[in-house]
Amino acid sequence: MASETNGNEAGDGQPEEGEANSGQRPAPALKTPMFQASHSDRYLRQSLIKKIEQATSRRLICFVCGEDALIKRDDTLGFVDLLTNVNEGEDLSLLLHTPGGDPDAAEKLITLVHKKVDGATLHVIVPDYAKSAGTLMALGANKIIMSDSSELGPIDPQIILEDGRGNRINHSVLCFLDAYETHEAALRANPDDPVARMMLAKLDPATVKMFEAVRARARKFAETQLQQWMFRGGSGNVTKIANDLMDTKRFPSHGQMVGYEDAIDLGLVAEYLPPTDPLWADYWQLYCLQRLAVKDAERLFESNWVSLTF
Repeated sequence: MASETNGNEAGDGQPEEGEANSGQRPAPALKTPMFQASHSDRYLRQSLIKKIEQATSRRLICFVCGEDALIKRDDTLGFVDLLTNVNEGEDLSLLLHTPGGDPDAAEKLITLVHKKVDGATLHVIVPDYAKSAGTLMALGANKIIMSDSSELGPIDPQIILEDGRGNRINHSVLCFLDAYETHEAALRANPDDPVARMMLAKLDPATVKMFEAVRARARKFAETQLQQWMFRGGSGNVTKIANDLMDTKRFPSHGQMVGYEDAIDLGLVAEYLPPTDPLWADYWQLYCLQRLAVKDAERLFESNWVSLTF
């Protein structure tokens, strides 16, 4: 883990206003010139975060993952640090970029955020993509901020299983269960159907049961997030939205784009900012700087106070 946390992150090396400095010697610099130069990219990003916070009157925290960095339990460490300097009951924005990951870990992370927001509003900004478990986190927002480059994804949990030869294979829970239900229906209709018999024989009953539980868990998570936060006044059909996001006929591909128009069509509370909007331009510039700072297997936790990469 590379930690870049400092109590005066964007400081200029001078004492804070009101700080005593009446002696003969100048106060020691908070950062040496070499240290400041070596972290100049971080200071630039944090200055941009402060600019966005002033423009929106909201605190901004960022969780930006590399291409191969999936949401996992250890991300709790970064989120706790991100939230350390956020006041309880303060309106908050979360800039989120992730390919997905563990839905149980995602639930813990968004729950931590809501504990801090505590009745205030949470906006999730999606500059590029928040897929799968990232979409589940976004459903916990009061509003999702999107533009032309933004995409959510279907809620299709992925499970890694060994194939008996030591190979670890990623399985789509929804596609697996679709196949099972299709062949089961075919066998009920025709008990002598050889293809249905052969295919069902390949599907382990214990795996089917596990996948059914995972599917139910993901649907419940989505419904709960929507009901408690985005539609806490009861204005949205949370069950329909969750079911639509898990509909493999509507979204046959796990990586399929769910853009702003799709989000609105699904019934989500989303706000569109055109790429030319000055605020979106700042979001996009910040994301580009952060994405360049993160390697494929890394994740970045950043605010105006904290910058962690691991």
